Amino acid sequence: MLFDFFPSRTPTWYLARTFITRILAVLVMLVLVLMMLDLLTTTADILAYPGNGQAQLLHYVGLRVPQLIARFLPYSVLLATIITLATFNQNSEVVAMKAAGLSAHQILAPLILAAAVIAGASFAFNERVVTRATAALSAWQAVDYGAVPAESNIRANVYLTSGSDILLAALVSGAGAATRMRDVTYYQRDARGMIQRELRSGSAVWANPGWRLDNPQIFDVRTAASTRATGPVVVGRELLLDQVALGKVDPDAEPLTELSSSIKALDEAGRRTAELKGKWWHKISGPLAAVLMPLLGAVAGFGLARSGQLFTRAVIGMALGFAYFIVDNAALAMGSFGGYPPLLAAWAPFLLFFLVGETVLIRTEE
Repeated sequence: MLFDFFPSRTPTWYLARTFITRILAVLVMLVLVLMMLDLLTTTADILAYPGNGQAQLLHYVGLRVPQLIARFLPYSVLLATIITLATFNQNSEVVAMKAAGLSAHQILAPLILAAAVIAGASFAFNERVVTRATAALSAWQAVDYGAVPAESNIRANVYLTSGSDILLAALVSGAGAATRMRDVTYYQRDARGMIQRELRSGSAVWANPGWRLDNPQIFDVRTAASTRATGPVVVGRELLLDQVALGKVDPDAEPLTELSSSIKALDEAGRRTAELKGKWWHKISGPLAAVLMPLLGAVAGFGLARSGQLFTRAVIGMALGFAYFIVDNAALAMGSFGGYPPLLAAWAPFLLFFLVGETVLIRTEE
């Protein structure tokens, strides 16, 4: 049996079933608590828009819950690992399995297999559900929880430059000449980069060339005077349609195939894509964090429970797991700034903590 990676069928099924049940229990608990806290801070903003009520609150919950699940599933796997192994240790089940000839890796094998299944489901869930929910929620928040345009290709909070001038749009929808912007702010700057005028309008459309603002509110910085234009004003004549199409790419709102196309288009336009490439790789390495958690939390399941060190081992396992998340976020940030190559930023923490977990397990239990 020592040469088999998995124990026999009965303990394998028992360990995997118990582990998955506790993952789901912890995940439900975390999502419920975090969703209630989230609603405490956003309910007033949602209901502030005229006509919003309970239906809009439920719609917000439906869009926010997938994000919380994707974000906290690895944490749930870590906590479930510690709870499961600590309980097995306290009930002497680990001692019984080791007395039957199972190694530490064989005890962990069903948990790692279950975590791999969870990771695969998480990847599919992120690609099919979370990306759409993120795009819809971003567009809804950009219009202050009001009516979202029915057009396709909606992007929120777009930042664009036209020479030295800056254009900000809360929402961009449509494609090509039918592109439309909402809640637009245009800053006209001089050669030194100092703002000369600020123009605000509820919408902007393509004027070929430039973008036509409907009766914008104009604030002159030099005179500190604010006036309302009596007609449309065309701005950003250097800002072309293809620049707007590539103005903002949200990697969290695009699946892998769509994000790959966006990165290719930005590369061809000579734009910087290190951050997007790091996020592309992290869409794969992120869900695989669930596979690491049984290894990092394994220290909680071994050692004698009566030695009084069970709590200390659980804390060490939790510390290893949370250290992974800290290093992972730091590496991703460094990759966004160009400090690490995107591939290294996404995969180095995973490989590093895999080696750390294996080292701890082998030196303490094998």
